[in-house]
Amino acid sequence: LAQVLYDFTAEPGNNELTVKEGEILTVTNQNVGGGWVEAQNSRGTVGLVPEDYIEVKTILIISFVFDLTSLYRALDEIRKLCGIIFRMFILQTGEVGPVWLYPQTQLDCVVADPKKGSKMYGLKSYIEYQVTPNTTNRPVNHRYKHFDWLYERLVEKFACALPIPCLPDKQVTGRFEEEFIKMRMERLQGWMSRMCRHPVISNSEVFQLFLNYRDEKEWKLGKRRAEKDEIVGVKIFSNIDPELPEEQKYEMYSQFTRSMDNSVKELLAVGHLHWKRCTGPLQKEYRQIGKAFQNLSSVFNTSAYPRESTLTEALTATGKTYEEIAEIVAEQPKKDLHFLMETNLEYKGLLGCFPDTITVHKAAIDKVKEADHVVVMNKISQQDKLIMEKNLSTMSYALQAEMNHFHSNRIYDYNRLMQFYLEEQVKFYETIAEKLKKTLGQYTTM
Repeated sequence: LAQVLYDFTAEPGNNELTVKEGEILTVTNQNVGGGWVEAQNSRGTVGLVPEDYIEVKTILIISFVFDLTSLYRALDEIRKLCGIIFRMFILQTGEVGPVWLYPQTQLDCVVADPKKGSKMYGLKSYIEYQVTPNTTNRPVNHRYKHFDWLYERLVEKFACALPIPCLPDKQVTGRFEEEFIKMRMERLQGWMSRMCRHPVISNSEVFQLFLNYRDEKEWKLGKRRAEKDEIVGVKIFSNIDPELPEEQKYEMYSQFTRSMDNSVKELLAVGHLHWKRCTGPLQKEYRQIGKAFQNLSSVFNTSAYPRESTLTEALTATGKTYEEIAEIVAEQPKKDLHFLMETNLEYKGLLGCFPDTITVHKAAIDKVKEADHVVVMNKISQQDKLIMEKNLSTMSYALQAEMNHFHSNRIYDYNRLMQFYLEEQVKFYETIAEKLKKTLGQYTTM
């Protein structure tokens, strides 16, 4: 189905269809090409309409799948009857319970090549990033405000069911400095990679638009469609009919995310202090040790004892080695702690979204609990109560699928993170050990 956005008058002999703003059409062929689609009006007349003059209506379905074959067969029948285009976010049963249906090919993208641009005759400057999805390998350009727009659309559409982590913070001053641009690009990359890994978000129309628009006209039309999208908030839940949820699971999810949030914040605080210590007091201490050894060597040199030189040279080398170690210690956080901190910052943002998501589900449970009393009071019908229970079931399975997605990603992320961190730590200590061994070799065995 499609709604007409603007009036269009057909030209005689061109097989075109005259349409009026607000009219509902059935799209019969979207592959005509040349900026046209074939559509049928309510009177059964078929003709060509400019694709920019209509808005295709997408129906969102969340289904609990017991038999995928039966589901697809049923949807095929519905498509034939209604001519409706479906975008499905499917729940299926897995080993851990309800899970999202993941695509065969994992979507990913690269955020790179930041460039400074300007408009209004150079009065206003901005940084533009190149975003390249692995599905097309065709780059598109986006400013930070476009990422912010995407974030707002995702929150509006999905936040009732899915936690959407915040973007990296905006910054007014220093935003054109090289170090800040690099840091922002890394964090935008992390945010986009996380969104790409979510099967619901990555398959959504607005996310696909962000990655795949072909020109400025398509980008603006797509933005307009996304901003008019009515299937947002709780409307993303469709009807399914599983058993009612267990309330204990909500408490378990709430307790786990709250506890992990506290642990992540603790790790960030400790990491921040360690970084400051490596680049401050610890670096200074190693420098002081190095200087002390070199001072001792200078003193020994004044003894005029003929067999002094081997020891004094070794002491001087030891002092220089500790000065080198001071610089290695100061640089090390950029090699390992940086990745550890950035990943935990991502999770801090993600975990901060769960309380709101879980609150929505708890409120729905409370409403269903009250339903019997409200039915007795004749404020709602028994049918209304059944609809409430079905909606709650959908929300329950969506939350369980989302938590399973979160746990799966968490295990993958932290396993990879800790492997990388410990590998860098091993290299760090091996480098120091090699320098100390080399210095040790300069001393004479007595």
